[in-house]
Amino acid sequence: MNRRKLIIGGASLSVLGIGGFIAWRAKANKDKIGFEPNAEFIEKAKKLINQNPMIDTHAHPGRFFVKDSKNTSLPFWIRTLLRNTFEEKAIADIQETKMSAVAFAGVADIDILGMKKSGSLYNARNFAQGEAWESYGRQIKHIKEVLTKNKINIALNPDDIRAAIKNHALSAILTFEGADFLEGKIERIKEIYDNGIRSVTIVHYTASEIGDIQTQTPIRGGLTEFGIAAVKEMQNQGIIIDLAHAAEPTAFKALENVSVPVICSHTHINGGASGEFPRFISNELAQAIVKGGGIIGAWPTGVKISTISGFVDRIFELSQKVGTDAISIGTDMGANYKPVVTKYVDLILVVSELLRRGMNEADVVKFMGGNFLRVFDKIQAARKV
Repeated sequence: MNRRKLIIGGASLSVLGIGGFIAWRAKANKDKIGFEPNAEFIEKAKKLINQNPMIDTHAHPGRFFVKDSKNTSLPFWIRTLLRNTFEEKAIADIQETKMSAVAFAGVADIDILGMKKSGSLYNARNFAQGEAWESYGRQIKHIKEVLTKNKINIALNPDDIRAAIKNHALSAILTFEGADFLEGKIERIKEIYDNGIRSVTIVHYTASEIGDIQTQTPIRGGLTEFGIAAVKEMQNQGIIIDLAHAAEPTAFKALENVSVPVICSHTHINGGASGEFPRFISNELAQAIVKGGGIIGAWPTGVKISTISGFVDRIFELSQKVGTDAISIGTDMGANYKPVVTKYVDLILVVSELLRRGMNEADVVKFMGGNFLRVFDKIQAARKV
């Protein structure tokens, strides 16, 4: 792909270069960063990123998932805002930051979501027959067209990501948030694998046939019988199981029924400096995920934090709870709630500050992408088909 300009507030990475852009962004967004960027550690961060995997386990680059959505339940102004997709701009930001791989996450229940007065999302109606599968197909078709146009390869296995690192290129990990598109058909798990999907967040904002969600009163009794069959088949096919958004009974039951590591791609642990939040998980669930070799994605949502410095605090807090072998990046970019990381270039600041505050390079590399690659390796190795 030709190098594109990333213009933000009149500044261009092509003109300023990455170092100059960071300095400009730091000056323009001093209150949003929360620390004085250190040139020495920024250079160390850039070198580390250039030589090691930098992987975002959960993101919605350019909000591609809303393209041609038929949703009529969200407020009109929200629908208007969301439909302004910006895939090209997002990809330019990703590439300038030298990311090795980024999850391009579709949203299974986008067409039926509504918004409460509080701003929280919920399923406003039920799917019509075949509607969820049609939405899945529309989203996959669109993102593959975008990736082909921009000459970005889809990572079908960990070695595809390693090849991208070696070639200083970006690879895309196709993922889906919510498994509503299964519509009771277990055979679709093989079909989505054949389509290139490598990770599925088993539920989103709809308590589906899979199980219950964090943000709604339980109605499914946890992970359903179909949900049990689904996670087992995802393991058989080599699809990463993501427990973000899952109610804890749903998540614990999933863990009981698989023998591979799972991820919780974008969350934090309840308690501590960040307090309690419906989308965070208990320490008990976090420890269960880690015990099985899984990882937890540090989520830069603006809950009890308002700066990048606060997000760095959160990463340290998470690593103290679960260990540096179990942390990863999960930005939720493009669809995050009150994000404190709004551009991929911000992750250079994050890495620089982790180093400046004393996290050793080996542990920073684990957080950046090494832990995710280890999990991806194990899941692919356990494929039974």
